[in-house]
Amino acid sequence: MDEGAGSLSCMMNLRVRAAAVFGLGFVTMGAAWAQNSLPTATATGIDAAAAEVLKATGVPSASVAVVQGGKIAYVKAYGKARLEPVMLAEPGMQYSIGSVSKQFTAAIILLLVQDGGVKLDDPVGKYLPELTRASDVTVRQVLSMTSGYQDFWPEDYVMTSMMQPATPQHILDVWAKKPLDFEPGTKWQYSNTNYVIAGRIAEIVAGKPLIEQLQERIFKPLKMTGVLNSDASRLPANDPTGYYQHALGPLRPAPQEGAGWMFAAGELAMPASRSGAVEYQFDESNSAGAGFL
Repeated sequence: MDEGAGSLSCMMNLRVRAAAVFGLGFVTMGAAWAQNSLPTATATGIDAAAAEVLKATGVPSASVAVVQGGKIAYVKAYGKARLEPVMLAEPGMQYSIGSVSKQFTAAIILLLVQDGGVKLDDPVGKYLPELTRASDVTVRQVLSMTSGYQDFWPEDYVMTSMMQPATPQHILDVWAKKPLDFEPGTKWQYSNTNYVIAGRIAEIVAGKPLIEQLQERIFKPLKMTGVLNSDASRLPANDPTGYYQHALGPLRPAPQEGAGWMFAAGELAMPASRSGAVEYQFDESNSAGAGFL
């Protein structure tokens, strides 16, 4: 089950909170896909649990995928993907998955490790020597949030300055050249900056954009259709609209961050069924010898 911004990370601003997957407890529900092999009582229990969470959150829509025995056993959408004009949520809609995108960036790095192009204990300075204490921070520490690099997006909303386009290099120039928040490897601190670094390392080593690597090495081999790079373009009009609130005010369409801010750390959108299928698809690839993880 995918959730809205509060449970993804601070980077998951209110746009994602509203458009991602959990929503307000509207009685109207989108139709379930044919992928429903659960007993009626189990499915009813899932619907009740989803409705309870939806009622408590104030987010307009939700999409749920249940994996059982390595297969998608239940897929259903709830609520309204758009409030005005009304559009009901459907299971095939793409929701921004926010910081869940980071696992795919990490997977690409691990594939490059498998290729011999990267070592987890390489200093980041091997690839990005201009960063603060680049010779002391390792790729492993970047991936595990123990590097000390300051988070460039600790807020849970889109700041006005972030509505303008940015580049990964701009993010690194501003935040990854500041003094570290702590000695590398001594603490854990969530930082989106780490994954911008990881994404750039992947691009430098492979010589191609991160999104191309994701498509070629993960999404296409695993037949993960319906995956969108929402950092490059807005979700289509037939996908959910993002909303946010001012205090106790009404839901409003959320502002969109400029292109580039979500790079490598929160850029992907996909149906819940694709997100839910990732783990077992990786496992199946392993058993076939692909060795993803």
